[in-house]
Amino acid sequence: MKIVKEMPEGYKRICNVNLQKDKKLSLKINIISIVIAVLMAAPMIYFVPLTDVLDFSNGFEGIMNEIIVLLVAMTAYIVLHEAVHGVFMKIFGCKKLKFGFTGLYAFAGTDELIGKKAYRIIAMAPVVIWGVVLLALLFIPMGKPLFWLFYLLEIVNVSGAVGDIFVTLKFNKMPEDILIHDNGVSMNVYSKEEYVEEPTEKEYDID
Repeated sequence: MKIVKEMPEGYKRICNVNLQKDKKLSLKINIISIVIAVLMAAPMIYFVPLTDVLDFSNGFEGIMNEIIVLLVAMTAYIVLHEAVHGVFMKIFGCKKLKFGFTGLYAFAGTDELIGKKAYRIIAMAPVVIWGVVLLALLFIPMGKPLFWLFYLLEIVNVSGAVGDIFVTLKFNKMPEDILIHDNGVSMNVYSKEEYVEEPTEKEYDID
């Protein structure tokens, strides 16, 4: 099952994921993202020191120019990341897409229902595609500033995909017939089967 226009008979909501409202989950995902970013950046700083990259020759103006280039590149990456989500939604049959930015996250969403296998590909496509592209660029001989630009984009690509990876792993544990309504801000999951999520707290052992 790929894309469904209307809710099939017998389906009911079994799960909701909303990273905007679930502050604890959002905090965990952001912490994991930061840890991944630090683990990726720290070793590379040893091999390619940032002091070799920053342009001090033109003083403050030179540094600001590099920061502006980085911000523009990251903005372009975010747009391209969501564009890949959108392209794969179209490939699987979504007719109407919506894109936006909530203040914390950029998103691509739809009011159509997406099957489990299709959603897994849609969710993971950007990190895989841009991960391969950016990795290939890093092997092209280039100056240190360009190397760090592409490597920082790779860090953003990997660390920024923690949310996509989280929902993919979460949905993998659910019944095969699930349908996901991802409007970009929150996700509702529906199924015909009975499904109970694992409790957040363990029960006390009975002596």
